[in-house]
Amino acid sequence: MQRYDLRHLHENFYDRMDELLDTGLQAGEVGIFLFEVGDYSSIQKSADLIKEKEGFELMNSIKFNEVDWTIVVKKAK
Repeated sequence: MQRYDLRHLHENFYDRMDELLDTGLQAGEVGIFLFEVGDYSSIQKSADLIKEKEGFELMNSIKFNEVDWTIVVKKAK
């Protein structure tokens, strides 16, 4: 399991998350991504990114606190 804190990127975290999905996770591994919510469109955009990528499953998407969101993604074996 890998944990990635992308909060410092604010609303510009998508490219980094996409890169980490491809290079940071091994087959069968789970990644936890923490990012700032902003206007809530980032939640849907991040879910869409996972859905569009072949070989990844969005396992969970939860509110972490008042400004942060966490998604849990698994890379297929």
